Amino acid sequence: MSSTDVRFPRPLRPGDTIGVTAPSSGVQTSLLPRLDVACEHLRQRGYEVRRGAVLETPDGGVAAPAAQRAAELTAMLCDPDVRAVVPPWGGELAIQVLDHLDWDALAAAEPTWLVGWSDLTTLMVPLLTRLGWATLHGGNLMDAPYRQPEGLAHWIDVLETEPGDPVVQASPGRHRSGGFDDWEAEPGLAEQQLDLTGSWEVVGGGGLDLTGRLVGGCIEVLGPLVGTPYADVAGWGRTQVDEGLVVYVEAAEHAAFDVCRALHGMRMAGWFDEAEAVLVGRTSGPDSPGLSQRQAVLDALGPLEVPLVLGVDVGHVPPNLPLVNGASCRVVVDARRAEITQVWG
Repeated sequence: MSSTDVRFPRPLRPGDTIGVTAPSSGVQTSLLPRLDVACEHLRQRGYEVRRGAVLETPDGGVAAPAAQRAAELTAMLCDPDVRAVVPPWGGELAIQVLDHLDWDALAAAEPTWLVGWSDLTTLMVPLLTRLGWATLHGGNLMDAPYRQPEGLAHWIDVLETEPGDPVVQASPGRHRSGGFDDWEAEPGLAEQQLDLTGSWEVVGGGGLDLTGRLVGGCIEVLGPLVGTPYADVAGWGRTQVDEGLVVYVEAAEHAAFDVCRALHGMRMAGWFDEAEAVLVGRTSGPDSPGLSQRQAVLDALGPLEVPLVLGVDVGHVPPNLPLVNGASCRVVVDARRAEITQVWG
């Protein structure tokens, strides 16, 4: 598995600086203790933490005007002393930042890891498709104190991986039934309650063993980027001449009708044209009258005639499987395994 067309930041090493800024939603006052716990977790792992000016907000809305959020993110990503940028969490309006980023400065800089998921995929996918920067989906700062279940890696461990060393992860076979932890009451939580069982499912039965280049994220925030210069996944996929794509998608909370419409739009825009398979994360989003979440996926993506894998541990139903956008991967699902191996460099 090669990774010649993607620029991978160098691995994190203890002593490196991790920047913290909020390109989307800021941290409200009542959750600042959790932010402190998360920053201390990074320090205990041996990292310096640089907290930006764009981070806190009284009500949990956006952290600052879009231009200010973009300027701080650009500055951190271009600073050679900052080896990774880890926002506290996602949010709602990262899309406001895209037109304000200094794309020329980013193109001239050495790549820096951007870590996140949910609304942060609004920024992570364009960094890959426009600049060739690898990014990491599957973690954020506020989640950093959580211990991963057996089979899954912590996002810090993934970013510490040396080029060429494989990262092998397997479904732990259990996940959460829903809801979020109360960080206000317990800011130091480090264990996620995973009370349901279930593994990955290949639609139509049987198994699969295939390879491709990873790209994807949250349906609700990527759908609006279809047709814009910021998410030409089809065009980027065509540049990967030696391998197709493994596209992963997950719904945060939209009902089945909304998910179905979004996936149809992404399919018609060519998002899946180069896909060898599509991985679909679990969702706690509700079914719609006469249409389940499963049916929504099959209706929109069934015409692709590529393998669809449902119930993958990625997205808004914990646990979250760290995936490196741009990495080459091998996905194996059979009677014994639900496993993904990533390698880069």
